Amino acid sequence: MAIHPTAIVDPRAELGSDVEIGPYAVVEGPVRLGDRVAVHAHAIVRGQTEVGADCKIYSFACVGGDPQDLKYRGEPTRLIIGERNSFRENSTANRGTATGEALTRIGSDNLFMASTHVAHDCIVGNHCVFANSVAIAGHVQVHDRVVLGGLAAVHQFGRIGRCAMVGGGGMAAQDVPPFTIAQGDRARLVGLNVVGLRRAGFSREVMSALKNAYRELFQSGMPMRIAAEQVRAFYNDVPEVIELVDFLESSQRGICRSVGAPDQADE
Repeated sequence: MAIHPTAIVDPRAELGSDVEIGPYAVVEGPVRLGDRVAVHAHAIVRGQTEVGADCKIYSFACVGGDPQDLKYRGEPTRLIIGERNSFRENSTANRGTATGEALTRIGSDNLFMASTHVAHDCIVGNHCVFANSVAIAGHVQVHDRVVLGGLAAVHQFGRIGRCAMVGGGGMAAQDVPPFTIAQGDRARLVGLNVVGLRRAGFSREVMSALKNAYRELFQSGMPMRIAAEQVRAFYNDVPEVIELVDFLESSQRGICRSVGAPDQADE
C-alpha cells in the first residue's frame, strides 16, 4: 500500500491490498476501496462508496459525491462501482437518492473520459465508453457495451440499449434501442451499430436478422405495435431480435425515431 503523506484518508475507510493514494487526494467517509485501486493526485472519493479492484481514479475526479437533486436531504445513499473502471480527469459519479434502492450502480471495465458525469440513481453496465464531456442525468440506464460520443447527453429516466451508440454531440431525449446508432439533437436513429456488433463478436446471421428487423420496425411506416408483433413472430429463434423488441415494448419515454422514415404511430 502506498499512501502519500499529503493525502487525507478517513479512519472509517476500508482499503484493500496494494491501494495507491496520491498527493492531496481525499478519501472521505465509509469508503471501501478494493485491491490495487489507484486514487491519483487531488482526486476525491467520498460517502458510502464501494470501488472494485483495479479501478483508477484520476486527478480532480470526484467519485461518490452527493446527488445533485433538490429532494436530497443528506440521507445515507450509496455508489457501487465494479472492477477495472477508469475515471479520467474531472469526471464525476454521484451517489443515489432516497428513492428505490438509494443507489447508483456502475459495472466493470468501463472508461469514463475527462469531464464525464454519471448522475444519481443511474445504472451503467459493463464495457461502456463515455467519451469526453458526456453527461447522463438521474435514473438513466446504460446497458452493456454502449458508446457515448463526446459531448453526448441522455435525458433523465432514459435508457440506452446494449451495444448501442450515441454519436458525438447527440442529445438522447428518448430511449435508444439496443444495437443501433443515434445522433443529433434530438437524437434520431441512423442505422445499426455494425462496427460495435462486429467488435462484440456477433455472427453474420444475427447481424442480418437485426438489419431486417430494423427495417421493418423503424422504416416500414407500420405502427410500432404491429411491426413489433410481426418481427417477434418471424424471428422468435433469434434472441438478439427478441431483446430488441422487448426493449421497444418496455419503453416508458418512447423510442428515438429513424432518420428518413415515415411518421410512425406507437399503436
